[in-house]
Amino acid sequence: MKKIVLMLMIAFAATACKTEPKDQKPMSEEQIQQKADSLAKALIITDGHVDLPYWLKGRGIDKITPENGSLVIDAGEGDFDYDRAKQGGLDAPFMSIYIPAGLQETGGAKALADSLIDLVASMTTTYPDKFALAGSPAEVQENFKAGKISLPMGMENGAPIGTQIENVNYFFDRGIRYITLTHSKDNQISDSSYDTTATHQGLSGFGRLVVREMNSVGIMVDVSHISDNAFYDVMEETKVPVIASHSSCRHFTPGFERNMSDTLIKRLAENKGVIQINFGSNFLDEASQKSRDENREKLKQLLEEKDLSYDDEAAKPIIEEFNTNNPYNYADVEKVADHIDHVVNLVGIDYVGLGSDYDGVGDTLPEGLKDVSQFPNLIAELIRRGYSDEDIARICHKNVFRVWNTVLEYAQSGDSQ
Repeated sequence: MKKIVLMLMIAFAATACKTEPKDQKPMSEEQIQQKADSLAKALIITDGHVDLPYWLKGRGIDKITPENGSLVIDAGEGDFDYDRAKQGGLDAPFMSIYIPAGLQETGGAKALADSLIDLVASMTTTYPDKFALAGSPAEVQENFKAGKISLPMGMENGAPIGTQIENVNYFFDRGIRYITLTHSKDNQISDSSYDTTATHQGLSGFGRLVVREMNSVGIMVDVSHISDNAFYDVMEETKVPVIASHSSCRHFTPGFERNMSDTLIKRLAENKGVIQINFGSNFLDEASQKSRDENREKLKQLLEEKDLSYDDEAAKPIIEEFNTNNPYNYADVEKVADHIDHVVNLVGIDYVGLGSDYDGVGDTLPEGLKDVSQFPNLIAELIRRGYSDEDIARICHKNVFRVWNTVLEYAQSGDSQ
C-alpha cells in the first residue's frame, strides 16, 4: 500500500509543475500563432526590466517632448517604442532607473536617478493617452483597461540611497517599486556577482537595514546582480517575497554567477519569490558566451596588431568587417522557453516571469525576440510545449503581481513597524 501511495505521489509531482490544457487536440502552426497573438493582446504582459530611460539618456534626451517623442512612439530604434509594444502586447514594462557603478566613486548617483525618473514621467505627461505611471498592480490593471502602457519603475543599483536610510522612502515616493541592490561593483549595500572583491561577504550591515526598510515602505527587493552570499543574507532579512528582475538559470551557463543556480532558485521559491528570465543570449546559452569571449579576444589582438583602440575612428571599418566575418552565436526564443521550463520543472509554475533586459544587453537578443513586438513568439513556443492559458498568464504577470501586492500589503499592514 505504501508503495502505491508513493508511486501516486511521484506521478502527481511530475504533473503538478505545469497545468496541462484541457483541449489536447493538436493545433496547426497557424492556429498556434493566432492564439499566441490573441493571448498577447488579452493578457497583461509585464516585463521586469527595460533599459529605455538610460538608452534615451545616452542619446542626449533628458525629457520627452513632441519634438523628440518619436523615439518612444514609432521610431523603430532600440528595442522599445509604443507602436512595437502594442504590437507585441507589452503592457507594463518596468522602466529601469539604471545607475552606473562608476558614480559610486564620483558621486551624482541620486541626481541621475532623479533625472531618469523625471524622464519617464515626461513620457506620461507628453503622451497621456498612451503612457501612464503605475505604483501597484491595481494601477496597471486600470491603465490596461484604458488602453495605456503602464510605466512602473525599478532602480538598478541602490547607490542613490547613499548612507541615508530615509532615501528608501524618498524613492518610494518618487515611484520606485523595486531596487536592484547593486550592479557591477560592490557598493555600500551589497556585494555584486560581477565583483571578486567580496567587500562585505554578502550584504553590509547597512544593506540589511536597507532590505528591512524596503519591506517597511513597500519596495520589492531585487536580487539580480548580487552575489550568492548576499542573496542568502537577503533571505535572512526579508519578511516578504523578493524578485530577480532580470536573471536566468545558471544551469545553462555554468560558472556565471550573475544567473541563479538551482539551489538559489529553490530558496527563492521557498520565499514565494519570482525569477524573471533575462533574454540576453549570454544569459541563455553557454555557446553564446563562448562565441562572445572568443570573438572579443580575436578582435582585441587584431586591433593591437594595428596599434588601434576600440574607440578609434580608424578601427570602425575593421570592427565592422570582423563582426561580419565572425558572426555572434545568438540564442533563440526556444532557449528562453528552456529556461522557463527549467524553473517550472524545478520549483513550479508560480515562481517564473519575464525580465527581458531590452535596451540593456546590446546586440545579443535571441532570434525571435529581437524587440518588444515579438512577445507572441515566446507565447507561441509555450503553447507548443503544453502550457495552458492560465500558466501563460502566471508567467506574463500574475506571479509578479502576487509578489508586488504582497510587498505593498505588508508595508500597509503595520506588521513592518
